Amino acid sequence: MDLSKDVVLKENYSFFVADGAGQITGGEHGLYNRDTRFLNRYCWRFGEAFETLLLHTPRPDRLRAHYARIEGPSQTVGIQRHLDFGARGFDDRLRVENTSPEPVEVALTLELGADFVDMFEARGWHRVARAPVALEPDGAAFRLRYRAEDGLETSVRLAPSQPPTAQEATGLRFVLPLQPGEVKVLTLEVTLHNPLAVDAPGISYESWRAGFDVPALSDGHGEVLARAIDDLRALLLFTEHGLYPAAGIPWYVAAFGRDALLSAYMLLPHHPEVAEGTLRFLAAYQGRTHDPVTAEAPGKILHEVRYGELSRTGKVPFRRYYGTVDATPLFVVLLHELYRVTGDLALVRELKPNWEAALAWMLEDGDPDGDGFLEFVGAPMGQGLSVQTWKDSHDSMSHADGYLASGAIAGSEVQGYAYDAFEAAATFYDALGEAGGDRWRARASELKERFHEAFWVEELQTYAMALDGDKCPLRVHNSNAGQLLWTGIVPEAVAPRLVATLFSETNWTGWGFRTLGRGEKRYNPVSYHNGSVWPHDTALVAGGLARYGFAAEAARVREALFDLAHSQADRRLPELIAGYEREDAPPVPYPVACRPQAWDAAALLYLLRL
Repeated sequence: MDLSKDVVLKENYSFFVADGAGQITGGEHGLYNRDTRFLNRYCWRFGEAFETLLLHTPRPDRLRAHYARIEGPSQTVGIQRHLDFGARGFDDRLRVENTSPEPVEVALTLELGADFVDMFEARGWHRVARAPVALEPDGAAFRLRYRAEDGLETSVRLAPSQPPTAQEATGLRFVLPLQPGEVKVLTLEVTLHNPLAVDAPGISYESWRAGFDVPALSDGHGEVLARAIDDLRALLLFTEHGLYPAAGIPWYVAAFGRDALLSAYMLLPHHPEVAEGTLRFLAAYQGRTHDPVTAEAPGKILHEVRYGELSRTGKVPFRRYYGTVDATPLFVVLLHELYRVTGDLALVRELKPNWEAALAWMLEDGDPDGDGFLEFVGAPMGQGLSVQTWKDSHDSMSHADGYLASGAIAGSEVQGYAYDAFEAAATFYDALGEAGGDRWRARASELKERFHEAFWVEELQTYAMALDGDKCPLRVHNSNAGQLLWTGIVPEAVAPRLVATLFSETNWTGWGFRTLGRGEKRYNPVSYHNGSVWPHDTALVAGGLARYGFAAEAARVREALFDLAHSQADRRLPELIAGYEREDAPPVPYPVACRPQAWDAAALLYLLRL
């Protein structure tokens, strides 16, 4: 799978990933809905003489293609394809034209395959044994159906506009006789049936686009910003609690806590209803009890919700999974930013039990050893996430000697989120006219002081990435130190030194900030979190630079990230890139970076308001 070249379509919980010719031919490609791959093969075959002359996605729910049979210097048969994608499936329209002077027969073969595997299986997890799925007649249509281990029955229905010439073991065959100049149209309606689907109102592309008044759209960045705006619309999930941004395609078309909170934050002041929907959804799923398998705890904000068979049957713990330490403070941070932007206290009042429960978790279960810092204890390998911050690779938390941290780990940026959340709580109580503001301000001030004492590494002129279970700092250069500026926890007197370190050759590549500094023991520029550059992370650092008055430096970062988007063929910010120094060429890609990602698309809009 190469998402920089693949066709990616999405609407609500459904998405379609195909190769560069618009065909689903195997591998990880497929038609997915709610963490289940319905079709693992959907491939039109027209004959070896056909070439793909055009393939275009004018927006993330539309595919336009032109296939041609070329003989000598000319086309003899042309096939125009219009695929319109929706939450329940898609319509695939083939307009076949004989442009030759002779009668022809055009054979269109649709190869079909359905495996109904869980998304985790498609990604490479151990496959569950399943009986083959056969194509069966369904009136004038055809159906592929599957009954899961828990009894849930899902299916996909295929309704052609005319009967096939033949039904074959691997699909359907249509033969169209065409006179010179004649045109015939074949349409296939593909409908997904999933009992887990919920009917909830969405928003049209037109209404979504109307919510943006971005001056830079006519200042050289129009194509990049238009792509980002459409991607953000495409990534929306329509939930019973409102609009919610899915994290990204293909593996993160789900409700993630951290990703959605940061995406909604960066999207403001545009479409505040996304922040509202995100907060209401997460409040509805807020932890109520203690569950060591799913990491649930009272007041805790979840990490992700999954609907696939493995999650539903408990083979993986992700149906409602709470293994993240940072979503809970970020819940409070987003609510505060929404209040700051809109000036409306209504949601603060409505969600008061939820943000108070979140704060209680931060003081209790979120601080298992009672030292005043938020910490996580990772799950055993294979039973959840072993690292529960945004850098959630198992090997991302390392000491200078390369050894991995263990025990209750206190990530540096998480303490910044906590500080910001405590300040937000003080603002809430003051705005509501209730007592409590002074107590939370004092708690924030105490955390700020204690944090600097425990995390500052004088010889590196930066903050440690974390404290391990023995309270030993992870004395390595890292991008999390830059996020601390975004939260406001860095003392004003220290900020200039930290900024100088961030822009040193150890940390700054010219495209963004390395997750782990060059020269560190575990540094690897082509790794997930040990030296790569993540655009959303870099954008948050830019926000911190602006917050502390480093306007020129913030502008430098903004320019670098827009340059990065312009360097990509699809004009998107990728999930991450390799951490090599910038040269006179596009950056080295990370091989399996997802695109589009909500927080990367939102980051471009966020940068414009710094």
